[in-house]
Amino acid sequence: MKYTPQTHKPTWWRHAPLAIIATVAFIGAFTLSDYLTFDTLQANREALLAFRDANYPAMAVIFIAVYVVIVAFSLPGAAVASVTGGFLFGLALGTTFNVIAASIGACAIFLAARWGLGQALSTRIEASDGTLKRLKNGLHDNEISFLFLMRLVPAVPFFVANLVPALVGVGFVNFAMTTILGIIPGAIVFTWIGVGVGEVFDRGGRPDLSLLWEPQVIGPILGLCVLAALPILIKALRGNRDI
Repeated sequence: MKYTPQTHKPTWWRHAPLAIIATVAFIGAFTLSDYLTFDTLQANREALLAFRDANYPAMAVIFIAVYVVIVAFSLPGAAVASVTGGFLFGLALGTTFNVIAASIGACAIFLAARWGLGQALSTRIEASDGTLKRLKNGLHDNEISFLFLMRLVPAVPFFVANLVPALVGVGFVNFAMTTILGIIPGAIVFTWIGVGVGEVFDRGGRPDLSLLWEPQVIGPILGLCVLAALPILIKALRGNRDI
């Protein structure tokens, strides 16, 4: 389902959600970077485990809510939150909670961006006849493949993969679907690190996020990237044959 721009809302009202997110993200970058860290997790791990054991459902809800806020407002600490999910809930539930929270937060910032700046930008691109419109049309022709690639390629920052699709008017259903499925491989890796983080702290070490770049981990992810890119390549080759 494609997004149809509407222009009857006041400009300030349409831009308010994204403006609020940008403001909170700016403030959070300077005020929370020293708190949402692995050192904070290490210092509070016993208290977190005790609360989890006494209030498991409440801890799950609180964890998901905090993670949603971190992602929706592009706050620092998303990697720490993912590792914490594995530390508190194990691989299966931790991955599930991480995917749920990250997906909800991503959809929230996508809708905020699309409702405001994305709406205006998409309308201007659609009204143009230049390169931007051709690029937008090409993206829409391969929408799901491009969205999967943005999720799977580790070099693409998470907030970029949330904002760019909103600014070019991709369909929300496709965005939500590719977000949920596309972040699962990375979520498994970060949650897996979190499962063993207690032992790492006991040894006086810190979680090694470079595990994502190990051949046995990055190899399958790159393989998924190739699969996601195949439809784009096939369409391009067919287009060249028809010329």
